[in-house]
Amino acid sequence: MTTQEIANQLVAFCREGKYEEAYGLYAEDAVHVEMPGMPGDQITTGLNNIIEGYKNWASSISEVHSSSVGEPTIMGDHFCVPMSSDATFEGTGRWDMKELCVYQVRDGKIAKASFFYDLPGA
Repeated sequence: MTTQEIANQLVAFCREGKYEEAYGLYAEDAVHVEMPGMPGDQITTGLNNIIEGYKNWASSISEVHSSSVGEPTIMGDHFCVPMSSDATFEGTGRWDMKELCVYQVRDGKIAKASFFYDLPGA
């Protein structure tokens, strides 16, 4: 798949809430990078570890108040997607998160995903 096709499919999965299916677009040796200051591991390597981290994160959500997924912007083998989520998490309360998700594609799969947040009060 091309970078554009992967971006379009990822956006479609995220808009439909099919996050686990979205990980089918990732390479087995993918890298997931959270910006400094965010809870959890800052860098996670390997698809199985990334999926486990997602499951831990998702299980901490007690309520999603709203969410949105923007249109992807493509640049060579990279694409970015703006996303937002207003959710309440067990133990940390309600977070109104706006993020820019930046992906790198290699051999038709997502090889690296990096996440940058704009958090009120941060």
